[in-house]
Amino acid sequence: MNLKLSDLGRKDSLPPTRHTVRRFYEESVIAVTGGVGSVGAELVAQLLEMDVSEVRVLDNNESALFEAEQKYVDEPRFKAFQGDITNEWETLRAFSGVDYVFHAAALKHVPSCERNPFSAVDTNINGIKSIIRASQSNHVKKVLFTSSDKAVSPTNVMGASKLMGERLFVAANHMSVGPDNGTVFASTRFGNVAGSRGSVVPLFCKQLQRGGPLTLTDERMTRFIMSLREATELVIKSMVYAQGGDTFITKMPSLRVADLTQVLIDVLGPIYGYAPSEIETRIVGARPGEKLWEELSTDEESRRILEGQRYLCVLPAANIMQPDIEDRYKELGLKRAVRVYNSHTEPKMSYDEILDFLMIDGVLPTEVRALISKMRRAQSEAA
Repeated sequence: MNLKLSDLGRKDSLPPTRHTVRRFYEESVIAVTGGVGSVGAELVAQLLEMDVSEVRVLDNNESALFEAEQKYVDEPRFKAFQGDITNEWETLRAFSGVDYVFHAAALKHVPSCERNPFSAVDTNINGIKSIIRASQSNHVKKVLFTSSDKAVSPTNVMGASKLMGERLFVAANHMSVGPDNGTVFASTRFGNVAGSRGSVVPLFCKQLQRGGPLTLTDERMTRFIMSLREATELVIKSMVYAQGGDTFITKMPSLRVADLTQVLIDVLGPIYGYAPSEIETRIVGARPGEKLWEELSTDEESRRILEGQRYLCVLPAANIMQPDIEDRYKELGLKRAVRVYNSHTEPKMSYDEILDFLMIDGVLPTEVRALISKMRRAQSEAA
């Protein structure tokens, strides 16, 4: 992929520009399901930085919703709706008068979904059906589903449920007809979002605070990775790009999880009062359904994929024979490509690149990043 870490922070690396994005959402009413989760909360924060009319959050986490209401107590555009996405009445109510829907609610943890597959199906598949029907009934303009690279050739319940979500959105878009061509349904797919709840970086930090050990499932494990804010910015742009039935995939750097643990041990160990040599890394074995590597698309999808500097776009299988299909994406700089991005075969982030990545806002706690910056300055002055 040869994707540089610096590319991730480029807000205007592809059209539409930041100005165009802001114009797109101007005076819009937007709903975010799972809006108090890691991605959802960041999405809400970024949307409220724009000139939107209203941002509605639909979530079943009462405590987190209360905290969000306190955070935005002076923000009249923020509206909280407590409810479950599997309850179609709740989604119908929340989506009334809405222009755009970001569907970020999900059960996303692989071990939890393996232990509770019926709950995963209910939330990640039946919940999607509720979202689709409520969006169509309320004549929502566009709906974007936040999927995962685990939907590619899935080996676990979570990945399989995300794949079904993508396919349901493709089907909904195909059947969405009307005087204005109906509601547009599209998806976006990204990898591990560092700093989000349940991701490896917060887990490793907690283990380091206790002096270890750091639990590594397999030394060969690789992952695509990006920061929370970067992922959210790209989701916001995907809504603008979406033509219908398409799946946008953000191109991300790849790293060895073992390399990540070593950087964290070297940098955070001394901050927490431990010499790096004192901290053990323990191999615990892969969890049920867990892969050693991830892919951004399948071999089958490679026959209908477009590629640009920052994006891949999987076209819906039913539309690939349309003669003008590629013309719709020309302004994005997307062209036909036949390849599969695999975290195992892509160039890996170096030690310094991983360290720079950890310093991106939101990846590590602010106070920890401040301590690291202070330590790096001291080392630089000593040199």
